[in-house]
Amino acid sequence: VAPMALGGSSGINAEYGGQRNQTVSTSLIKIEGVDAKKDVDFYLGKRIAYIYRANKARKNKVTGRESKLRVIWGKVRRAHGSSGLVRCAFRTNLPPKAIGATVRVMLYPSRV
Repeated sequence: VAPMALGGSSGINAEYGGQRNQTVSTSLIKIEGVDAKKDVDFYLGKRIAYIYRANKARKNKVTGRESKLRVIWGKVRRAHGSSGLVRCAFRTNLPPKAIGATVRVMLYPSRV
């Protein structure tokens, strides 16, 4: 499997859970080009960014510019099943509107 470019897109499928309980701190994500459990190994530990637009602009602490874009950072934790789905943990739980949205998979930190 050829790795995606820095900041490639993936889709959020659902929150991890059983028939009656869901674990909101863990999200199931399908990464483009990953179709088997053996392909997931490259992405373990990689950072994931869920970028969304808010109503109110905030000033960026680093650049000092105002922006309506916000980011929730997460990390690929482990595989989920054998079809290439992964379980990801985010710093804060993802909102319900994130299901079906795209996330960016960063190719760092490297384990090579």
